[in-house]
Amino acid sequence: MRPMSTNDTPPEEPNVPEQPLEKGTEPAAEVPEQTGRQRLAAGLWPPRVSRAQLIVALLLFVLGLGLAIQVRSTSDSSALRGARQEDLVRILDELDGRTKRLEEEKQRLEDQRKELESSSNQAEEARKQTVEKERQLGILAGTVAAQGPGITLKITDPKGLVRSDQLLDTLQELRAAGAEAIQINGVRVVAGSYFSDESGGVGIDGTKITQPYEFRVIGKSQDLEPALNIPGGVVQTLEKEQATVAVTRSAKIVVDALRAAKQPDYARSSS
Repeated sequence: MRPMSTNDTPPEEPNVPEQPLEKGTEPAAEVPEQTGRQRLAAGLWPPRVSRAQLIVALLLFVLGLGLAIQVRSTSDSSALRGARQEDLVRILDELDGRTKRLEEEKQRLEDQRKELESSSNQAEEARKQTVEKERQLGILAGTVAAQGPGITLKITDPKGLVRSDQLLDTLQELRAAGAEAIQINGVRVVAGSYFSDESGGVGIDGTKITQPYEFRVIGKSQDLEPALNIPGGVVQTLEKEQATVAVTRSAKIVVDALRAAKQPDYARSSS
């Protein structure tokens, strides 16, 4: 085999006939090559956010909001830190004065409360004393009913020899022994009561009563009964008139006969 000289030319490649395109097909379009900026933009948009990234972003937002609020509150208090000493002293003086005024107002209201409570207690106590005094005076005046320990004195006079003065003596003896309320045959006997002789009986304050004469007496029975039985006393005097006298002690005597309250014509309270 002989070497190729420079004058020699390479053999021509055989012509390969181009294959004809099938009917109905088009040549494929060439895809243009993208630049680096276009590839970066395509990677960033649209964003692909995972669930974890979304949670982290939300937490960062909340943290930032909290920091913003803290900074704002700090900036509000920084106004005092940046104030002059004279302004701070004035503010403290105003706060001290306001505190003092509030303490004084609190003490004043506390004193008013105590005064009202004391006045209320005094008024309630005065009202109770007034009611009790009215009750006591009502018992003495015969305008209210009364009950308590005492005795029952029953005088039976079948011959009608007992007179009004003898009943009056009996009443006075009972009063001297401490009787507090007395009722005779349904008639309440008071300080101004009077006795009179009536046909077939005795009159008390204009009301006629007949025997047997029954005294209901409220008081200490240990004093009332002996006062009637003393020698020469009420019981012996009535027995001389052939009357029968019976004294019975009781733990509860009811005096329920009432007198109408009488309005004085001339006397008035001086208080």
